Amino acid sequence: MRKDPLALTKFHIACKDRTDIDHLGLHYLPDCHVSPRRDLACGVGVVRRDERRSLVSTEYGEISAVEISDGARGRYHLQFITLEPNALLLPVLLHADMVFYVKTGSGRLIWVDEDEKRTVNLRRGDVYRLQPGTAFSVQSNLEAERQKLRIYALFTNSIEDLQEPSMGTYSSIRDLILGFDKKVLQAAFNVPEEVIEEITSGPTTPAIVHAEPKKGRTFWEFETQFMKGLLGSKGYSMFDLENKKRKIKTFNILKADKDFENCNGWSLTVTKKNLPALRGSNIGLLMVNLTKGSMMGPHWNPMATEISIVIEGEGMVQVVCSSTMDESECKNMRFRVEEGDVFAVPRFHPMAQMAFNNGSLVFMGFSTSTKKNHPQFLAGKASVLQTLDRQVMAVSFNVTNTTISQLMDSQRESIILDCR
Repeated sequence: MRKDPLALTKFHIACKDRTDIDHLGLHYLPDCHVSPRRDLACGVGVVRRDERRSLVSTEYGEISAVEISDGARGRYHLQFITLEPNALLLPVLLHADMVFYVKTGSGRLIWVDEDEKRTVNLRRGDVYRLQPGTAFSVQSNLEAERQKLRIYALFTNSIEDLQEPSMGTYSSIRDLILGFDKKVLQAAFNVPEEVIEEITSGPTTPAIVHAEPKKGRTFWEFETQFMKGLLGSKGYSMFDLENKKRKIKTFNILKADKDFENCNGWSLTVTKKNLPALRGSNIGLLMVNLTKGSMMGPHWNPMATEISIVIEGEGMVQVVCSSTMDESECKNMRFRVEEGDVFAVPRFHPMAQMAFNNGSLVFMGFSTSTKKNHPQFLAGKASVLQTLDRQVMAVSFNVTNTTISQLMDSQRESIILDCR
C-alpha cells in the first residue's frame, strides 16, 4: 500500500531532497493520478512532459501541444515549438491570441499586421504577444553554439474567452491559398497559368523546413508573389528578411528588474505595463526562481488562474481546495514536478511551490485575469491575515490569543521563504 502524502503534515518534509521524497511516496497525487484526463475531478491540472501531443515533427524541428484544465473554468492550449538552428516555421494565419516565452536559442519573428510587415529579434527570456488574424513565421539563427530555438506559447480564444481555441490555433497560409480552384487563383493573383500549375502540383511542404540561402530561393519566390497578392499594393513579404520595416521590441524576463528578490530566490510578473503588446489582452506572464530548499510562500490569486511550466530543476507543489467545494470534485494535494511538466492552479486555491534541498526550481507561467491580480500571502508581515482581529482568529482556530500571536509574529518574510 502506498503512503498517503497528506498524512505527512510535518512542514520540514516539504523541502527534503528528491531521494527522501520518493521514499516517502510524495510524488503521488492522493486519489488523483497525474493523467491529464482526470484533472477536472482533481481541481488542478498536471501534465507531464512525456504526455505532450505531437503536432509536427521533421528533421528541422517539432511542435507538441498540451491541453490542461484549471479544474474550474475549462481547458487551456499550450504549444512547445522547437526549431533546429537555421530552420523556418512556414507562415501561418493565427486564429487565437498568442502569448509566448523564448526558453532557449535566438531567431526572428516575422509577421504581417494591418497590411504592414513587422519583425522582432528573439532571444532567450523574451516574451511577446500576437493577436488573432496575424500571419506570422519564425526563423531560428545559426549560432556558433548551435542552440535550438524553443518557444512556449499559450493560445486563447479572446479577451472574454480565455479557454482553448475552438477553431484551432492557426492555419497554414499555403493550405489556405491552395484550397481554391486554379482558375480562381490565376484570376486573383494575375499570374500566368504555368505559375499556378507549378505551385499547385508541387509536393506538400512540411510545416518546418531548412531556411533557404538568400540565393536560389525559387520556391520562396513563388510564396513571396502569393503573399504580395494577399497584402495588396504594399506587398510586404514575410520571406523578405532584408526588409527592415518597423522593428518591434520584446520584453526580456531574464534581464528585467525583479518584483521581489532575496537570498532564497526571486519572482517577476509581466503585464501590459512592461510589454505594450499585451494591451488588450488578459494574459500576463510570470517567472519564479527558487534556490535550494526555498519555498514560494502559501498564497492564492484572487483574480487569476496560473498555468506554469517547469523550465529548470524539480520540486514540490501543494494546492489547497476551497472549503466550500464538493470533496468529490476537489482534493487537497501535493505533487512533484520536474523540467517540462505543466501545472495549472485556479484562482482562490492556495498554493505553495517548493524546491528540494539538492537543487533549485525555476518555473515560468501564464496568468489569466480580467482585472488586476494581487496575490494574497498567508504568512509573514505581508500576510492578509495580519488585517484580521487576533481574537477572532483565535476563536476561528480554537486556540489561545497567545498561540495566534506566536503564529502571526514568528515569520517576518512573506513571499519567498527558507524552508530548510
